[in-house]
Amino acid sequence: MEPFWPRRSPHFLACRRAVRPFLAPGEVVVGLSGGADSLALVAAARAEGQEVHAVIVDHQLQPGSDAVAERAARQARRLGARATVARVTVPAGNLEANARTARYAALREHGTTVWVAHTRDDQAETLLLQALRGNPGGMAPEQDGIVRPFLTVRRRDTEGACAELQLDPWHDPHNDNPDFQRVAVRTALEQIHGDPVEPLAQTAERIAADNALLTELAGPPTDDCAELAAQPGPLRRRRIAAWLIERDIRPTRASISMIEDMCTTWHGQGAVKVGGRLEVRRVGGRLALSEEA
Repeated sequence: MEPFWPRRSPHFLACRRAVRPFLAPGEVVVGLSGGADSLALVAAARAEGQEVHAVIVDHQLQPGSDAVAERAARQARRLGARATVARVTVPAGNLEANARTARYAALREHGTTVWVAHTRDDQAETLLLQALRGNPGGMAPEQDGIVRPFLTVRRRDTEGACAELQLDPWHDPHNDNPDFQRVAVRTALEQIHGDPVEPLAQTAERIAADNALLTELAGPPTDDCAELAAQPGPLRRRRIAAWLIERDIRPTRASISMIEDMCTTWHGQGAVKVGGRLEVRRVGGRLALSEEA
């Protein structure tokens, strides 16, 4: 039985309008956490006639996570979506980064194209987070098989949509933990007078578009130090970043800069640590990734 969509639902209407340019034939995979953003995305896609396979990734990091996942699956089915719970193990270390890597790997197992519910508020937070790492940027609506239909939607609309639809979103307690950098940035934004999200999100969009063009001009990732050294700095740095990302490593300003020096001013530098026990060395004129000795 098809779900009932309310006639008067201004917040939900904003969500429905946002997904319309992204509708696709057949079924799409939607990453569902059970929170307001992803529940609203599943609902908006279904209301617009999109076939949806909601995949709930259980990171098993909190007591009762299995019950949270099953509740999200039930709500997705109520909305007319197919639902699957995928359980993953998150390696020790950087919890945020490792959970993200495990989550996307699990989602991609169910489809080459995955919809995720990043909102305009997330776009603003991402700009600041990446700036703190020395590499400011933003999220693209579509990139590498990841589709973000809600980058024009505010978080207040996803929360309002869930209220209009009488959905019961899960509130992740990690979202209240200031030890996580994204939570700290979100709290800081909330304390700024006025609404900083819109100008920050617009800046993130411009940077994302510029980066996409520069990445295209730079060429595909390579480990050839001579080839990298011959390129202008802005293109070389993006190519190094792409080489790291291809290996599931999150680049930072410091790591890119030190690897760039290996290519342009080689004098026998030591290894560059790039996360966990991984490091990059120059071996025979090429970049090589290995574990620490």
